[in-house]
Amino acid sequence: MKLLHMEKVRDGKYLKNYELLYENRAGRQKTFELVSRKDLKGPADLGKEISGVSIVAFQDKKMLLLREFRMSLNKEIFNLCAGMLEEGETIEDCIRRELYEETGLKLVRIISLLAPSYSAVGFSDTKTCIAFVETQGECSDHASENEQIRARFYDAKEIRELLGTAEFSSRSQMAAYFFASGMIPGKPAQDAGIDDRAQEGSSE
Repeated sequence: MKLLHMEKVRDGKYLKNYELLYENRAGRQKTFELVSRKDLKGPADLGKEISGVSIVAFQDKKMLLLREFRMSLNKEIFNLCAGMLEEGETIEDCIRRELYEETGLKLVRIISLLAPSYSAVGFSDTKTCIAFVETQGECSDHASENEQIRARFYDAKEIRELLGTAEFSSRSQMAAYFFASGMIPGKPAQDAGIDDRAQEGSSE
């Protein structure tokens, strides 16, 4: 695949739309529509900058999930605490701020911070980090008037039940599945303190 031309076609307040003209493997031209959170000057900028972070949080052998209304779907789904980096903000600063704003929780420590990854390659160059963290405190609502969030911690049994019936974002569903299977970052599964039945997966 060979990129021939890249052009911005719409400059929105938060999202920018681009058209990328490619020559495909058969030698024919293919136009690809791209949405980006960044103002891209050219092909070298595609996926260059990190936009934000998704947070997989644990406390007292439970995992945090948000029941969050998403305007793109016009309904509530289960999601991770997440957000966009503000100007001059570090990843750790972003984690602390988003945890407080969306859940009222405090960051105790970052268990693991994965290398940046692409979250929606089918239509976007958005690049984010996934952080596994330990928190403390009680869940409370500090969200803006444009957000509707209900946050709480779930044990492995509760999450196994949710996985069979509830709707999730892709990242939260994957994180929830592995947690319900007995996996906590930084701890062997047998030491995680999760009900042994979690090792059997979501069927009971």
